[in-house]
Amino acid sequence: MMCPYMLSTDKIELQFATNHVGHFLLTHLLLDTMKSTARESNQEGRIIIVSSEGHRLSYKEGIRFDKINNEAEYNNVRAYGQAKLANILHANELARLLKFSLFNQEEGINITANSLHPGVIATNLYRHTGVIATITNAISRFVLKNVQQGAATTCYVALHPKVKGVTGEYFSDSNVYKPNSQAKDEELAKKLWDFSLDLINPFC
Repeated sequence: MMCPYMLSTDKIELQFATNHVGHFLLTHLLLDTMKSTARESNQEGRIIIVSSEGHRLSYKEGIRFDKINNEAEYNNVRAYGQAKLANILHANELARLLKFSLFNQEEGINITANSLHPGVIATNLYRHTGVIATITNAISRFVLKNVQQGAATTCYVALHPKVKGVTGEYFSDSNVYKPNSQAKDEELAKKLWDFSLDLINPFC
């Protein structure tokens, strides 16, 4: 989280590769299996993408498609925000496609897609943040969630009957929550979808 500039083994900025491209590829590879499982079981499938309130820290343009790997203009906080914003946009566009597009031509397929903020959790994710890490470690047992509490919203969105049929939403503390305006930008979501497909094409 908020790490120094690095590239993944696939030559993609590491935070974007880890927090978005990996999620996007895994979801893409599992989607056909999820469709068949939802159809055969007659049960709702739920895709949940873990984002963060850190999405509000992204660059002013949201996603820097032409500067993903630009080291000269890299900002570790903004890059983290960009990756977390991408998580929400991914979930929203997937929800739209599953509901309205060619993805959902087969009868009987019922799959939702949502994103969430798990809360600020006491983990080692802050190890690259210098003074923030020091402060976080000092106050963590008083104000941060433990791992079990941090898993609560994920479990709620994955399992609770009240979330049945809910799709394209962002959750925090087990409630629908309002993300920033960039996260609701449908054109940005579509552009990210196409951009991400190009990135994962060599692996599909």
